[in-house]
Amino acid sequence: MRHEVIRRARGAIAALVLAGLVVAPWVVDDYTTAILARTLALALVGVSVALLTGVAGLPTLGQTAPYAAGAYACAVVGSRVSDVGIVQLAVAAGAGAVLAALTVPLVVHARGVVVLMITLAIGELAVVVLGRWRSVTGGTDGLAGIAAVRPFWGLPTLANDQSRYLYALVVTATLVGAVLLLLRTRAGLLLRAGRDDEARLRASGHRVPLYLSGAHIAAGAIAGAAGSLLVVAQQYISPADFGFDTSALLLLGVVIGGTASVGGALVGAALVIAARDWLFGLLPGHAPLVLGLLFVATVYLLPTGVNRARSRLRPPEAPSHQPAAPEQAAVAESHR
Repeated sequence: MRHEVIRRARGAIAALVLAGLVVAPWVVDDYTTAILARTLALALVGVSVALLTGVAGLPTLGQTAPYAAGAYACAVVGSRVSDVGIVQLAVAAGAGAVLAALTVPLVVHARGVVVLMITLAIGELAVVVLGRWRSVTGGTDGLAGIAAVRPFWGLPTLANDQSRYLYALVVTATLVGAVLLLLRTRAGLLLRAGRDDEARLRASGHRVPLYLSGAHIAAGAIAGAAGSLLVVAQQYISPADFGFDTSALLLLGVVIGGTASVGGALVGAALVIAARDWLFGLLPGHAPLVLGLLFVATVYLLPTGVNRARSRLRPPEAPSHQPAAPEQAAVAESHR
């Protein structure tokens, strides 16, 4: 009964948040609307970080690499091939997935801090390549004057901040919904089972590296799609949009929201990005220091995130004398 009440309360809160996001462009000014659109793009990258870090058990600091690949692929297609948003979105997601597939051998066979360092190196290498490949990326100057997109063939272009924000909101909500549905399937349960007890899952005959490879490629596609939203939102991109500070902020947001919670990671990433923009204006030159202290405090005070910390306040359930199999444990976690 209590779980049903909690589930309904979460659904009601999610509906209220979504309704608030829908009416936001008619309540706030154009500048804030543009910031919200960019925040949605970064929050979607946070979802890909949560998918790898919390669900698959591969902590990452390198999701800015497929994010950048998707953004630049979208910009190039928009300038030379098509101004249709759905085409650019598909190309961006494909670019992110391809880059993730190329790095699969480096990532899925490592664990723990090693994965963190490998993905950090991949992200930093991507920024270096973007800065030097001037003929395609414009180098450190970036690409400016990117044409406005139209969502589908025959529709008008997204010519103002409101329409661009609503486009980003629809795409983000659709992709987040798809991820949540995917995590309720057998594939999502197996990912959680491998995170909790990889040795036991291997002993059961499951091909854990194959599942992790699929999760890594899917997360790359999500990050690539987020890159297309960044292009739509600000019509300008540069390597500075994909640096280490962005990776660290996204990981911080996922930690705050709860690494195993896609919804929590989405909210956490959005809150951290909003706090960064606010702190930069309030404490010029000191915002990185404040965010660093916030990161340390979060790791010590909320090591499992706000979403999981709340579960500690619930009455403990009666212990079971039968050890749960990895897949059964994952099923139980998905219903919490």
